Amino acid sequence: MRILVVGDIIGRPGRRAVWDLVPGLRRELQLDLVIANAENAAGGKGLTPDTADELLQSGVDVLTSGNHIWAQKEIIPYLDGTLPIIRPLNYSPYVPGRGCFWCRGVLVVNLAGRTFMGDADCPFRAVDRLLGELEKKPPVIIVDFHAEATSEKNALGHYLDGRVSAVLGTHTHVGTVDARILPRGTAFVTDIGMVGPADSVIGVDAEEVVRSFLTQMPHRLSVGKGPAFFNSVFIEIEQREGKAISIARVDRKTE
Repeated sequence: MRILVVGDIIGRPGRRAVWDLVPGLRRELQLDLVIANAENAAGGKGLTPDTADELLQSGVDVLTSGNHIWAQKEIIPYLDGTLPIIRPLNYSPYVPGRGCFWCRGVLVVNLAGRTFMGDADCPFRAVDRLLGELEKKPPVIIVDFHAEATSEKNALGHYLDGRVSAVLGTHTHVGTVDARILPRGTAFVTDIGMVGPADSVIGVDAEEVVRSFLTQMPHRLSVGKGPAFFNSVFIEIEQREGKAISIARVDRKTE
């Protein structure tokens, strides 16, 4: 099985890059599934029904999210519907949405970190419960771990090594160079990166961010402009056992 997992999509520049590049990558890499983190797709924070539909029409199969999933209120009624959108599994069971989604025989799971991230249940115990409750554990399980601390991401990768096919970090918008197969067959990368303006500070207008750091005054921050980075990872998985065969970064830059 050949799967592409795309980093945090930032606003209109990120959506445009997905629209421009994903169809070609589907053909070039002969992809069976495309997963993308979309929690910053609408104006740099949150997701709307229209932006979700745009990404799904561009060739993405499943949209994951994170701590900004509630930022655009109009998406909330859709989280319990049929759209392939998930929020972190380890959020309260009383909030809308679901933490995992089946697509083409693959179970996609979303988790949120706790270090520097605010309140959430333990992601380690939450995924343990999920795996224990499955009547029949599917061979291929992909985990998007939306977390800040590199240590927390690495720890979860080792914790789930051999039990899921991939643990892939999102949230920091800065891609890391440690993509590898862990000893028991789980693909891992600390952070996939982002799909957003290249000349920016993690997707945000650079001048506005610099001014904020210099003055320590509150400023309105907007999505940057211009050509975009497209960060993703391509994973090949042995479908019967669910073990990762390879993981490689797929990074592009739009014109």
